Amino acid sequence: MDQIFDVEQGPSWERPNWPLAELDEINLGLDPTQATIEKVQKAAKAQAATAGVTDETALRRAADDSVRAMMLIRTYRVRGHLAADLDPLGLSHRELPADLTPEYHGFTAGDLDRPVYIGGALGLETATVRDIVAILRANYCGRIGLEYMHINDLEERRFLQERMEGRDKGVSFTPAGKQAILEKVIHGEQWEKFLAKKYVGTKRFGLDGGESMIPALEGVIKYGGQYGVEEITVGMAHRGRLNVLANVMGKPYRAIFNEFAGGSANPKDVGGSGDVKYHLGTSSDREFDGIKVHLSLQANPSHLEAVNPVVLGKARAVQTIKGDPDGDKVLPVLLHGDAAFAGQGIVWECLSFSGLPGYGTGGCLHFVINNQVGFTTSPQFARSSPYPSDVAKGIQAPILHVNGDDPEAVTFCCKLAVEFRQQFNRDIVIDMWCYRRFGHNEGDEPSFTQPLMYDAIRQHPAVSKLYGDRLIAEGVVDQAWIDARTAEFTTLLEGEFTAGATYLPNKADWFEGRWAGLKRPGEPVSGRRNTGTAIDTEEMARLGELLTQVPEGLTVHKTLQRILDAKKQMFTAGAGFDWATAEALAFGGLLADGHSVRLSGQDSGRGTFSQRHAVWTDQQTGNKYIPLTKVEGGRFEVRDSPLSEFGVLGFEYGYSLADPRTLVLWEAQFGDFANGAQVIIDQFIASGEAKWLRASGLVLLLPHGFEGQGPEHSSARLERYLQLCADDNIQVAYPTTPANYFHLLRRQLLRDFRKPLVVMTPKSLLRHKLAVSTAADFTGESHFKRILSDLNPPVEGKTRRLVLCSGKIAYELLEARDAAGQDDVEVVRIEQLYPFPSEPLVKRLSAMPNLEEVVWCQEEPRNNGSWFFVEPFIEECLKAAGKNLRPRYAGRAASASPATGLAKRHAEEQTGLVGDALGTPESTNAEVEAKQPPAAAANS
Repeated sequence: MDQIFDVEQGPSWERPNWPLAELDEINLGLDPTQATIEKVQKAAKAQAATAGVTDETALRRAADDSVRAMMLIRTYRVRGHLAADLDPLGLSHRELPADLTPEYHGFTAGDLDRPVYIGGALGLETATVRDIVAILRANYCGRIGLEYMHINDLEERRFLQERMEGRDKGVSFTPAGKQAILEKVIHGEQWEKFLAKKYVGTKRFGLDGGESMIPALEGVIKYGGQYGVEEITVGMAHRGRLNVLANVMGKPYRAIFNEFAGGSANPKDVGGSGDVKYHLGTSSDREFDGIKVHLSLQANPSHLEAVNPVVLGKARAVQTIKGDPDGDKVLPVLLHGDAAFAGQGIVWECLSFSGLPGYGTGGCLHFVINNQVGFTTSPQFARSSPYPSDVAKGIQAPILHVNGDDPEAVTFCCKLAVEFRQQFNRDIVIDMWCYRRFGHNEGDEPSFTQPLMYDAIRQHPAVSKLYGDRLIAEGVVDQAWIDARTAEFTTLLEGEFTAGATYLPNKADWFEGRWAGLKRPGEPVSGRRNTGTAIDTEEMARLGELLTQVPEGLTVHKTLQRILDAKKQMFTAGAGFDWATAEALAFGGLLADGHSVRLSGQDSGRGTFSQRHAVWTDQQTGNKYIPLTKVEGGRFEVRDSPLSEFGVLGFEYGYSLADPRTLVLWEAQFGDFANGAQVIIDQFIASGEAKWLRASGLVLLLPHGFEGQGPEHSSARLERYLQLCADDNIQVAYPTTPANYFHLLRRQLLRDFRKPLVVMTPKSLLRHKLAVSTAADFTGESHFKRILSDLNPPVEGKTRRLVLCSGKIAYELLEARDAAGQDDVEVVRIEQLYPFPSEPLVKRLSAMPNLEEVVWCQEEPRNNGSWFFVEPFIEECLKAAGKNLRPRYAGRAASASPATGLAKRHAEEQTGLVGDALGTPESTNAEVEAKQPPAAAANS
């Protein structure tokens, strides 16, 4: 039985770490339940009795003191961070909470030096109240404030306690370690100063004030390697990006200087639009103590935090490739701004992935650069919570608040974070309080809006000065050591600056590693770039058996059984193949060839319209069976995603960047739901290759079609994708047959190049009697057809009117044409809209000697759909075919709403536009427009 099922399904609310297990002595103060209180009292009495106390009053007092001490310890664990020294500028006034005082817990001044039993807490059996408070304030109220008591898992809390609590716990580095930290701070600071001197007034979004992040990130690499991390993928916004590129990622200084001078990051023959310096990524290998770690920084746009899901998807793909189910070998690191972390919804979408099958990455390390201001907005106007990191409590992530003026503390937090992540494979957050020495960018005047903050900043010493003086006082370095390191690095930068004037990149950073063997398309965008996509009859038969055979012991839904019986009949008869069966054949054929397939989206396992049934659910046990996972060869996964478009689409895009050998598909529940992911579509999918030389083969499946379901369930906004088309950046297709969809999907992976593919997928056509294919359409010499012929074409040479269209409307036109007996009207379907199939269309037009009229028909409003995109292409094709004609539009009038929500009006409009396209007497385009609401009159 276990071999049948892919997923064991338990109650959705079950969590392995809840409810809490029994507490041990170290954790007695975790939760003040009656049971734990009684346990503390009993243990305290026993300890006092062992010490010779026999008086009942004294025993009771010892028990009560122990309980109060435990509650005092617990309060520090919960609220100690509120008294931590976090703000380098001292502008955040944080009074000591009353409940952190011994008096609040019932201790008088005379009680402070009396030993109290605490049963192993703080690493002590007994301690005075004075010592307890001193230890707790050192542990929880220093320059690190830890929030972790919102976590259910006892082992996770115990782990953090053991590293934070006790007399000698917390930050500790060797003299060599301290010197290394100071040197990286100097590098970070001098880099910013050098850029400011050489490029006065140029935007660089410097890290000035947050330089402690540089040694901290070095620590992530070093300690990550020690704990088994082989690859780190990083995402960040602009702040400090150039510093990270240079001083952490190892991008050549001369390359960055060349970019400041207007040079390109890539060779001239590569092309592309390029991007500003602080959007670019890079990859490199760093080695610490003989352990090599591969680093990659993902390129990103100005949309704050939009890169987060891309990084997570990329990390997940690499983990899958490496066979790393727990994520121990691949670590995603996200650097955030404080205002963005609290204000951007995508942050929560990404946090919510952390524990989900198919989307988790074994824990992400989040580093918040807390400048205490967002552009010009102060924290009290930027969020409703005390800390920007509070949103992470929703997934029970530990949060380490730390003072950015203490590079040791920040580096310690990163070390602890890496160790925690590797131990528990969970997200963790570091909230580094710092400041922004200059404005939002270097040409900004921040005192317009934050005069008090910037008055304090102008008087505040640099991090290197504060930490350098501290290490001088400790005897770790002297001023000569600091001056020598500063001069050495400045000299290096001067030499690199000179070299930057003549620097030329020798290769583009793409089509390497996992992309080896892939390339740019060899044919021009207008050419036929097909490849063999058919499968053989034997493979089709094998897949047919797998896709229709219910394993013994599995009880499927009775309706699903009828669907499977119908599929079996398709394979037996070799005809009537529907959309879902064609899709499963496409996936199965790829898997059999050793490729992999990943499909995700809301309810994609069953399909929005109960059409796919890629997952079969046992009706008696709830167990899941996924037939395509049984295909020997590649890996198949279908994921019902969280209710997110922005985050999930970004995740799948990131996955496609890392794994070009997997067909990665994202399906919208309805096509217009992709609106919620427009940033990913515009800034990454459509333009990522031009800006950053990052190719992707991601497929978007967007249900589209006007069936009278109203404005929110009709249009996938086809026009938006067509508007984005240029420079061979994406493909847009609107297939009308199952077989053409089959070939389209297979072509996506079998060609030697990758381009994103946007597919308008059907709703009503999923079960339309004409939208079916035969076995021969999948085998032999069959292939994807950019243009599909009329099902019942006129006699050769007789075509007088040519109706061009895409999608579902084709079948309505064909049925209406045949019903009217029009033998000189031909309906031709444009299956691929971009790249536009000009070459085959010209051939067809040339073969129509009596052509008098060409009509473009669509069911979308005139200002939507394909019309404005295809019109110039059709005109060019007519001219090339020697036709002195211009295409005419037939469809709905322009409209602010994509579709009507009134069934009667929908039917009238649909009948009218079909009649107009065919030239039948039922309607004309003028009548269709007349039926629209008089917008001008309404606005007058």
